[in-house]
Amino acid sequence: MTQRARLHPHVTTVATDDGLVLLDERGGRYWQLNTTAAAILEHLARGADPRTAAEHLVSRYGIGRERAESDVRIFLERLRSAGLLFTAPDDRPAG
Repeated sequence: MTQRARLHPHVTTVATDDGLVLLDERGGRYWQLNTTAAAILEHLARGADPRTAAEHLVSRYGIGRERAESDVRIFLERLRSAGLLFTAPDDRPAG
C-alpha cells in the first residue's frame, strides 16, 4: 500500500486569486500559499505523489528536476512541521 500526503481535518482551505489560504482551526493561524505551492498541494490532494507534483513544476515553470523535487520536499516538510499535513495510507483501489 502506498502513502500519500493529506491535510489534517482541522485545516480549512480557501482558493484566492493569488493561490490558496490554509486555516489551522486549532489555533486560528492562517497560511498564505502562492500559486506554485497551491498547485503542489492540489496535485497531492488528487492523489499524486511528490515526484509527480515536482514533474508538474518542471513542465509548467521550466525549472530543473532536482530543484523541483527539492522545492516540493521542503514545502511538505514545512507543512508537516506546522502540523498541517500528515502521511496516510492511500485507500484508493489500485488500478
